[in-house]
Amino acid sequence: MQKAGLGIALAWVLVSTAGTLPAQEKDATHHYGKAGLWEVTTNMTWQQSPVKPGSPGGPPAAGSHATRVCLTQAMVDAGALFPQSRGECHIQNKVVKPGSLTANYLCTGKMKGMGNLESTFPDLEHVNGTIHFLGTLEMGQKSQPIEWTTTSSAVFKTDQCTPGPSAAPITPPGAAK
Repeated sequence: MQKAGLGIALAWVLVSTAGTLPAQEKDATHHYGKAGLWEVTTNMTWQQSPVKPGSPGGPPAAGSHATRVCLTQAMVDAGALFPQSRGECHIQNKVVKPGSLTANYLCTGKMKGMGNLESTFPDLEHVNGTIHFLGTLEMGQKSQPIEWTTTSSAVFKTDQCTPGPSAAPITPPGAAK
């Protein structure tokens, strides 16, 4: 039972962090924003959950979470402000057009299903996004339905980043720590 609870907790972490972590795309040539301090606000809502959000071993409670992050221009250009592939979930069928990005968010592990991802970047100081996911989550021997929506907005604050808890730099995956 303890292993099942840990697996569920890891699945919730995956879901809740899908919004803003950096990616490394070798051919990133587009500018999606500016280097500097960004404030990212993520709001998660649950349409269907196999366990009560906020309960032990369950998903995080619905609501908003804001954080400030320092991003280099390379990180922004690589898509750090867009949802990313993580763990057993990945982005596929990505279509980038001027001012927008759409894709599918496919999960194939303990959490199975597909989400629709949409992001807009009307200018170099704002990025907004939504993922709506519908699928199942393995709960022991049974799969239970799951449905959630995450919306996020990122707003550029300043080109000056100061070290400290309010503006933590993000290390891209694969980079030396």
